[in-house]
Amino acid sequence: MYLNTYPFKICRSCSKSDVKKTPMAQRYCYSINSTIGVKKNDKQSYNKKEICPHLKFGNSMCNTKVNKYQVVEAILYRLKTGCQWRELPMKQFFRTAYKWNSVYYHFQKWSKDGSWEKVWQAVLEEYKHLLDLSSIQLDGTHTPAKRGGEAVGYQGRKKCSTSNLLIIADNQGIPLACSEPVSGNHNDAYNLVDTTDKMFSNIKASGIRTDGLFLNADAGFDVSEFRQYCMQNEIIDNIDMNKRNGCESENIFDEMLYKCRFVIERTNAWLDAFKALLVRFETNKYHWKALHLLAFSVILLRQL
Repeated sequence: MYLNTYPFKICRSCSKSDVKKTPMAQRYCYSINSTIGVKKNDKQSYNKKEICPHLKFGNSMCNTKVNKYQVVEAILYRLKTGCQWRELPMKQFFRTAYKWNSVYYHFQKWSKDGSWEKVWQAVLEEYKHLLDLSSIQLDGTHTPAKRGGEAVGYQGRKKCSTSNLLIIADNQGIPLACSEPVSGNHNDAYNLVDTTDKMFSNIKASGIRTDGLFLNADAGFDVSEFRQYCMQNEIIDNIDMNKRNGCESENIFDEMLYKCRFVIERTNAWLDAFKALLVRFETNKYHWKALHLLAFSVILLRQL
């Protein structure tokens, strides 16, 4: 018998007296409770309430042999543990015979039709009152890509092939948007104006105004075109001066406000808790972005 809790279901058999009987399930339940923050007293899973309604599953008659939330839980398990798709413990999630290929099929289908973007925008719009928009933080992240694939390039600093992704977070470290993955041989300022414009458009689609926001970014984003873009969109940029530009800038830089940028490291730490995001094994860039959007949803929902 299972308790439906967010974001995974917890087995009643995983009590301390039954540790020897189900060691795998016990370790699984412990890791989810301690790292993601499951609320055992929730009467209804956030998986069912917030994620599943935006995903298409089965036909109009709903005569499938498994439930949609079970498939989502299997995907969340893969996101959390970073295991291979073929190594998913299917018997933990499904009482009937169900193959891992089917779970992966639904994941790639929802990635292709933009369902994960709809999930994230809906969650962000519903719980935007939990955000702290006194300032926002912009940063890039390079992730090693072991299998190659789309948007992968050699990064000299990491000495391996990586994928680069830009992330915008609020003043608590809660992520707001991410960019499309680009190959690691590009720096953070590559195509920066178009990239951030799409990210801010996604934020606006969730009913969040961007005008008047204070934006912190490191010296890697000290590009004149980006500063001009921020000015045109009434975004107050607080970007560290890049000494490589060769001349002193007339732009105002607030050191006290810039100290708030440390929360982006909290965002990176939260994302690193999802082992599927530590190293990229997804060869499709849209699958890679979809995993990030799903992790964003989990991070925001656990603030409730």
